[in-house]
Amino acid sequence: MNLRGIVAVSGRPGLFKLVGQNKAGYVLEGLDAQKVKIVANISNTKLASLEDITIYGEDDDLKLVDVLANIAALTTDVPTAKADAAALRALFLEVAPTHDQEKVYASDMKKIVTWYHLLKDLPLFTEETPGAAEAVEAGKTEEKVEKKVKATPKPSNAKAPSKTAQPAKKASMTSKKGV
Repeated sequence: MNLRGIVAVSGRPGLFKLVGQNKAGYVLEGLDAQKVKIVANISNTKLASLEDITIYGEDDDLKLVDVLANIAALTTDVPTAKADAAALRALFLEVAPTHDQEKVYASDMKKIVTWYHLLKDLPLFTEETPGAAEAVEAGKTEEKVEKKVKATPKPSNAKAPSKTAQPAKKASMTSKKGV
């Protein structure tokens, strides 16, 4: 599941794809059918990447990506966000049995189910995360390749050589008469 670049914006419903950044803020494109582009102000807007979101767990926090993958693997129908809290709790006991039931509220469950219904039809929901397969292969090839000694970097306070420290240029010895 590739959720790189998909963000939730504080104060706005739905999910957005991070398209770019300019002086005014982040350029976002809505994932819904309207494909609305907005600019979210850098100073007063909070963005949360879906890759980084976790859910409170009893022992360790659960990654949202794993919970969404568990919801997708269900053979039963996934309830909508309009379902009652008991149905959402039953769903979460099935897909994330180690979530903390006191800290994860019904509103959080509704939000995750809403996000699932937005993402399930998109092609990025079924594709691999870029870098995951490369990281596994890099780990294998790293064992085979010997590490090379890198040159020590110059200190940040080092100055570039001045013009006076460079050798003088040779003077041209041609005369105006051409002789």
